[in-house]
Amino acid sequence: MDSYESVLLVKNEVFVFKIPPRTSNRGYRAADWNLQEPQWTGRMRLVAKGDDLIMKLEDKTSGDLFAKCPIDKYPGIALEAVTDSSRYFVVRIQDDNGRSAYIGLGFGDRSDSFDLNVALQDHFKWLKKEQEGEQLQEQQLDLGFKDGETIKINMKITKKDGNEGSRPRRAGGATMTGLLPPPPGGSRLPPPPSPQHVPTPTVPAPNANSEWGDFNSASAQNQKPVTPANQQNWVQF
Repeated sequence: MDSYESVLLVKNEVFVFKIPPRTSNRGYRAADWNLQEPQWTGRMRLVAKGDDLIMKLEDKTSGDLFAKCPIDKYPGIALEAVTDSSRYFVVRIQDDNGRSAYIGLGFGDRSDSFDLNVALQDHFKWLKKEQEGEQLQEQQLDLGFKDGETIKINMKITKKDGNEGSRPRRAGGATMTGLLPPPPGGSRLPPPPSPQHVPTPTVPAPNANSEWGDFNSASAQNQKPVTPANQQNWVQF
C-alpha cells in the first residue's frame, strides 16, 4: 500500500533568484543577489510522503511544477539559510534525471520563513521518533512458543493455615481436638478398691485451767504432762 501525500505547508507567494557561485566557506549572503528582480514568482508547497519530504515550487495559477527540492534533513545542504537575512534560503533543486542546481528562495514576510522553519523541524522530530520506535520493536525478544517447544515450571503449593486438609487426623476420622473414643469392644476399667476403715483419732479435750488450751501432740506416746517446771517457759497473761 502506497503512502499518501500530506501537505505540511503552503505559501502562495515565493520568489526565486539566480545566485552566484559560492566563492568561500563563509556561507551565502542575500545581499549579493539582485533582490529587486526575481527570476520567478509562484507558490511553494511542502509535501511529505512516507519518510520523504519534498518542497515543490508550482505555478500559482495552473499548478504546473516549476522545480522540486527533496529534503533529507534540516539544516542540511538541500535547504540552507543565508547569513544576512531570515527571509532567504539557498535551495538545491533536482530534476527527474538526478541533475541538481542551486537557486535562491525568498519570502515577502518574516512570518512565512518562520512557518517554514517550524514545519521542517516538526517533520524531522516526528520522523526520528518513528525510526526509534521501529528499532525498539526489532530489538524486543520474541517470547512466543515455537512449533514443538514446551516449558517446564516447578511450582511448590502450600496449604493455608486453618485449612481443614492441613490438620492431622486420627484413625476413624476423629480429630485431635475432640475426646478420645472408648476402647474397642466397649470394655470398661474395673472400679478402684473400696478404702479400708481407718479409725478416727481422738483429740483430748482442752484443759479447762489453761486459757489457750493444751498444745499437745496427737501421739499419746510423746505426750508429756504439763508440770509447774514446764510452765516456767510460758508467759503468764
